[in-house]
Amino acid sequence: MASSVQIPLVGGAADGETVTVELDVNGRPPLTHHHLGSNGLAEAQIYELESDDQPGREWVYAWRGPAV
Repeated sequence: MASSVQIPLVGGAADGETVTVELDVNGRPPLTHHHLGSNGLAEAQIYELESDDQPGREWVYAWRGPAV
């Protein structure tokens, strides 16, 4: 089992980017990802983990909106 995985971001300002996250003891990534903007937390975007049906891609982080 891998200790980390790359997950694509879908939607929002970071659409198309990929983040590397650590897996928990059950082999699952964190439920959310806070993508920081150029001004740090002031421009952070929230992405939520979703399962994906594309071959070779188990999960994506889908955009939910700004963190503020």
